[in-house]
Amino acid sequence: MIQSSTLQFIKDLAVNNNKPWFDANKERFENAKKDFEEFVNEVLSGLGKADSAYKEIAAKDCIFRIYRDVRFSKDKTPYKSHFGAHINKGGKKMNNAAFYMHLEPGKCFAGGGMWMPEADKLKAIRQEIDYNFPAFKEIVDEPKFVALFGKLEGEQLKSVPKGYEATNPAAEYLKMKSFVASHQISDEVLMSPGATKKCVEVYNTMQPLIDFLNKAID
Repeated sequence: MIQSSTLQFIKDLAVNNNKPWFDANKERFENAKKDFEEFVNEVLSGLGKADSAYKEIAAKDCIFRIYRDVRFSKDKTPYKSHFGAHINKGGKKMNNAAFYMHLEPGKCFAGGGMWMPEADKLKAIRQEIDYNFPAFKEIVDEPKFVALFGKLEGEQLKSVPKGYEATNPAAEYLKMKSFVASHQISDEVLMSPGATKKCVEVYNTMQPLIDFLNKAID
């Protein structure tokens, strides 16, 4: 589970987003980072019970840096006001479908999928959905999937892409430019003993979607 001090650090950082404050609170940051890393490792261990590939991943290879890249941004605040982890069998630098964990007071969630894939990958995903729509629909309409995530999220085109008919049964999904599912998790749940189990449940429910997307682009 996540320690309350970790969420408090992130909350304090959000209103003191400057280098002098961060330097003065570096020990708090290191403790919070370690806590988040331990939690991600617990989740990886839980996922490893269903898929041994997750046992080969270390949390440090999933967690994003707290430092923002401000070179091309109007927002020059130097630090992110959240912790994030890209849980991918190939590591966080792999550009394929994977899980994501977002830790931010009041806005925590476990999610995943594929956000804004490159043109060739987007084309491959749409083609796979078209060819195997019954299998895809079974994944996104599965009762537990719907209960946890509702509908898939992501920007959509106004009409079906070129090469597909508007009457295509999969039209709603063929319009999508991202394929993302997410489940909000309260701070209280994350600070409870059941936090790891909850995240593992969310990701295991999402795994068929991740597998479908990665099969399409592999």
